[in-house]
Amino acid sequence: MNALASGFDFKGIQEKVSHSLRPWHRSFQFWVRAADIYTGYKVFQLRVSFVKDAEKQEAMWEKQHELAADKIYAMCSDLGGFFLKIAQIVGKPDLAPAAWVKRLVTLCDQAPATPFDAVRLVLEEDFGRSISEIFENFEVNPLGSASIAQVHRARLRGDKNDVVVKVQHPGVQDLMMTDIRNLQAFALYMQKTDVKFDLYSVTKEMEKQIGYEFDFPREANAMERIRRFLYENNKKTPVLVPRVRQGLVTRRVLVMDYIDGIPILNLGDEMARRGVNPGSKMAMVAKQNILKSLTLAYGQMILKTGFFHADPHPGNILICKGSEVALLDYGQVKDLPDQLRLGYANLVLAMADNDPVKAIESYRELGIVTVSNCKNEQQELLRLAQTMFDTKLPRSRNAATIL
Repeated sequence: MNALASGFDFKGIQEKVSHSLRPWHRSFQFWVRAADIYTGYKVFQLRVSFVKDAEKQEAMWEKQHELAADKIYAMCSDLGGFFLKIAQIVGKPDLAPAAWVKRLVTLCDQAPATPFDAVRLVLEEDFGRSISEIFENFEVNPLGSASIAQVHRARLRGDKNDVVVKVQHPGVQDLMMTDIRNLQAFALYMQKTDVKFDLYSVTKEMEKQIGYEFDFPREANAMERIRRFLYENNKKTPVLVPRVRQGLVTRRVLVMDYIDGIPILNLGDEMARRGVNPGSKMAMVAKQNILKSLTLAYGQMILKTGFFHADPHPGNILICKGSEVALLDYGQVKDLPDQLRLGYANLVLAMADNDPVKAIESYRELGIVTVSNCKNEQQELLRLAQTMFDTKLPRSRNAATIL
């Protein structure tokens, strides 16, 4: 019996079975949770329809959004993978209810970390050398772990400066494809029943864009391209961009300079730790400088070259000494053709000049087709542009208060 048992690798078979069932289990988890959130809203819509007072309706909607936000947060946190990406996308003020944004924005870098033994295996397979041959020091605990990869601080042999080593989670690409297919099926259902919008095409574009994030040589080239542009077109670059360490880039590993800073989401806690009053003149000036740096960097990237960093969620923004800003993670970049870049520039000018005729011309340059049945078509199309593209805050909110 022992001899027979020794001829079988029960642990290996168990792991293979578990691996093959993982997508099915993941799909089941998604559909159970998505159905719960969806039916919660449908039941609520029926209940709120019996309430006639507008203020009471608004308060009820706010509570419903908060309840749903907790459920969406739990789903994205528990499942990880592509759902952390969804949290990053949805957790923006212009795309979701305020309760969702407040809850989801904290999920930027909370993916489970890959054990160090698996990280070591990826590094040694890709570089063909042991870690000790490449690195003088390598911190076992990651600085952070996101949906696709995690980052470790290290120091190369013969170098005085620290680097960051970005390593993909093994097997995460297959899981993300499972997640995307489930989301596409859900999007098809939603657009047929509740939402008059082509959600499926949005999820197909997500599938295309997420695929780019698994190509680290592509990311390294994008990082270097943007770094050169910002450093060469300014006396002082508006944002810091890590320098890629040449010869240390593979499809699954990317080594770059380490930049010391505080994640922008932790800026308030850091001020409190240092005894700085967030409402003080010094703090307000620092916040304005941060906003100015990001605005200048994105203005130059989008309007001057059309090639820009397309994933500016809080987890990718560091605040460094002297209120300098560092922009991390170049897996998501966009390259606008000249016609689109110039069309967008004209639309910005049209909004600044409050010029509806120029706004309509810009729509045509951008390839946007509109259909209108309203009496004051020109003004409504200008308002549409302001809704989609204008980033001015309401007068009641100072720009610095958002940080």
